[in-house]
Amino acid sequence: MTCPSTCPRTFVVGGNWKMNGTKSQIDEILGFLRKGPINDFTEVIVGVPAPYLEYVAKSVPQTVEVAAQNCYKALNGAYTGEISPPMLKDIGVKWVILGHSERRAIFGESDLLVAEKVAFALQNGLKVIACIGETLQEREAGKTEEVVFRQIQAIACKIKDWKHVVIAYEPVWAIGTGKTASPQQAQDVHKALRLYIATQIDGNVAKQVRIQYGGSVTAANAKELASQPDIDGFLVGGASLKPEFIQIINAKQ
Repeated sequence: MTCPSTCPRTFVVGGNWKMNGTKSQIDEILGFLRKGPINDFTEVIVGVPAPYLEYVAKSVPQTVEVAAQNCYKALNGAYTGEISPPMLKDIGVKWVILGHSERRAIFGESDLLVAEKVAFALQNGLKVIACIGETLQEREAGKTEEVVFRQIQAIACKIKDWKHVVIAYEPVWAIGTGKTASPQQAQDVHKALRLYIATQIDGNVAKQVRIQYGGSVTAANAKELASQPDIDGFLVGGASLKPEFIQIINAKQ
């Protein structure tokens, strides 16, 4: 849906399961998702390991959508171990998470590759959570804005239509470490990102695009983070495997 500038941005919460889960564990997660309650005004997406995507897509409550944690920039071919957008759509998956800091750091994905994958996924009918964020070294060097602007500009060079893109700002130093950017620190980066998009990419995109915060989000800090004007949701890691995920989903008042 293309929203006029006066329309509020729908809060969106993603749960990134990473490389976790067995069928029995997934059944427990699906159980608390079904039990809820889930805020009617929050969009919920779970990022599922590839072997379980179809299982979850067939079993998840109707109020929850399913995302792959990666896909490649080709329809098919000699790309052993990779997954294509048509494969995901074939099993009922509508979303994909791309550019996660772990994909960048561990698997060497560059800004350009991430941008190309985002563009290809969109062209082939998927919605995308596109991740950006700085390392602790980059933050301490005062390079936070330089890094996230560079990463978002790489994507902007490859796409024109942002309607099906959610940006996830994830400070790398706050992922899985228990450290969390303060609500003001997170808001400052989100506000700077929105201003950059407004001045360097497109003013309407800046008003409409949703920017999630990701980095050790818990039930304890979610409400304060959600109260910030430029934080439009969360991309949650470990906490999305636990019942407290429901409280995080419902953090927006």
